[in-house]
Amino acid sequence: MNKFQIIVHFTMDDEFMVLLPAHRTYINYLMNKGIIETYAVSMETQTVWMTMIALNKEEAAKYMDKMPLYKYWQYAIETLFIYDSTQYRFPALQLN
Repeated sequence: MNKFQIIVHFTMDDEFMVLLPAHRTYINYLMNKGIIETYAVSMETQTVWMTMIALNKEEAAKYMDKMPLYKYWQYAIETLFIYDSTQYRFPALQLN
């Protein structure tokens, strides 16, 4: 399995807002299955960043194309070589 960074740019209209609950349900489903690890949205720039685990870019694109908001999105999928985060590190030791 590989890790991918997906960068999405989107536009919104009234239908977008109607589809949002179904979209969040699908995102939560993929997160619960361990396919999406992180998901962040900026309304200021109308950009989404997510990290996804998949066999290859084609499989990642299949997940993206099933999202209820897919028709509003232009996205790029990039294979990650290194992904580091404080969440993946051991907690700091506290000596008494």
